[in-house]
Amino acid sequence: MHTDSPPRIIRLDETPSTNLYLREYLQKEPLPEGSVVVARSQTAGRGQAGNTWEAAPGENLTFSLVIYPSTTPASRQFIISQTVALALKETLDDYTDGISIKWPNDMYRHDRKICGVLIENSLAGREIQSSIIGIGLNLNQTRFTGNAPNPVSLRQITGKTYDKDEVLKHFLTVFYSYYLLLLEEKEDELRAAYRAALYRGDGTFYTFSDAAGRFDARIEDVEPSGHLVLRLRDDQKRRYAFKEISYH
Repeated sequence: MHTDSPPRIIRLDETPSTNLYLREYLQKEPLPEGSVVVARSQTAGRGQAGNTWEAAPGENLTFSLVIYPSTTPASRQFIISQTVALALKETLDDYTDGISIKWPNDMYRHDRKICGVLIENSLAGREIQSSIIGIGLNLNQTRFTGNAPNPVSLRQITGKTYDKDEVLKHFLTVFYSYYLLLLEEKEDELRAAYRAALYRGDGTFYTFSDAAGRFDARIEDVEPSGHLVLRLRDDQKRRYAFKEISYH
């Protein structure tokens, strides 16, 4: 029922959150896999761990996508995040240089954030029933007034104005190619590509901070569970879940 019908694109002028809209829609009736909700204005967009996402109405690409990755166990759900991040990186690579993935799945252009992702998985026992993938991509906004420390848009980078529908179509094409790798259980290939694309993943020591304070470390690995593994200068290793570590 999910895969035999073509995906739908639901266009909204305004909604508090495309993720919320899609989740509530699915509670009423099913949608084909790959269906998208895209909004001109998102009034209460959320990022990871409750962060807000600033997007001027009509200027950026804010949308949510639903997939049904039933072959992926709940214990390995982080591979979905990696798949989405890789698709976003490849999409953005076609418009500018300097794109990397800041763990777990923010998209950075050098040291500035160009795209945020919020993935909400619905679990049924040990299986993933559905994944709602919310994406906020800064396309044409030229002035940011919120409290985000380092936003940037494609227009600020290149000076060009972008067609939101064209960028969405391009992303979906790229995403499906990566999603096929996931369905084919080529997780090692996806994880290796993700590791190679990591922001500050070049083996250099950088400054981080955790509950105990600041320290220098380099990124050692990202585990299948999604935990970040850092190696300190004294060769000690530390392992972090999301929001347990900050970059400087």
